[in-house]
This record gives sequence, C-alpha cells and structure tokens, in this order.
Amino acid sequence: MTVSDRALELVAHAAQAAADKLGQNIIAYDVSGVLPFADAWLIASAANDRQVKAIVDEIEERLLKECAAKPVRREGERDGRWIVLDYSDIWIHVQHAETRVEYSLERLWKDCPELPLPEDAQATRNRPGAAQDAPAEGGPR
Repeated sequence: MTVSDRALELVAHAAQAAADKLGQNIIAYDVSGVLPFADAWLIASAANDRQVKAIVDEIEERLLKECAAKPVRREGERDGRWIVLDYSDIWIHVQHAETRVEYSLERLWKDCPELPLPEDAQATRNRPGAAQDAPAEGGPR
C-alpha cells in the first residue's frame, strides 16, 4: 500500500503547524504497509506540557482551516505529556521531550519509510534541544 494524497496533505500541514509552534524533532512515517487503520504517523515533541498543548491546538486549528479535517479522537490532554490526535488517515503524536525518549516510538517504525516534510519541519531536527528528544533515525542512543 501507499500513503494517500489526503494523508500526505494532512501530514504536511500538521508538520508545518508543529514547526510554527516550535515543535522539536518532527518526523513522519509511512505506516500504510503495516497498519490497517492509518497511512501515516507524525511525531513531534516539545520542551514542556504547555507547549505540547499549544502545538496540538495549532495543528487542530490549521487542519480544520486548511484541510477541513477534524480529529476523530483526541487522547491524553489531561496530563499534557503525550497527546494523540487521530485523523483516521494519520495519527499525530505530540510528546513532552522526556516522554518521547522514554517511549521511543521511532524504534517501532524505523523500518517504515519516512515521509517528506516541509522545510521548516525538517529543520526542527537541528533545533537546540532536539537532539535529546529521540534518536535521529530511530535507533538506540
């Protein structure tokens, strides 16, 4: 299987929204070949709980305004350390930097192809603090 055009559109807009709110280490994977319920996963992290919530709010606003998309489900908002947005085609994980290191989702998807992201989102991997978030290619630190 391949990622749908709609999923690629949502990933691009969500990644840009995360980058605009200073998200760190933004990455997206094509999971269409291994998951029956989603085409892509987008992962981003933030320095603190408040920023996690701000990134999620910006993603939701942007996807509604620019793509007419609403999440089917939003989980984890109470704690603000890991919020998941389920848009059916894509799942978006925004995690506190410490939580991201602890769960290391990249290791689960390291064999899946990475999806192209807007330049601003790609640049988040070189932002101060981004290196501590997660391994660059999903491998062990």
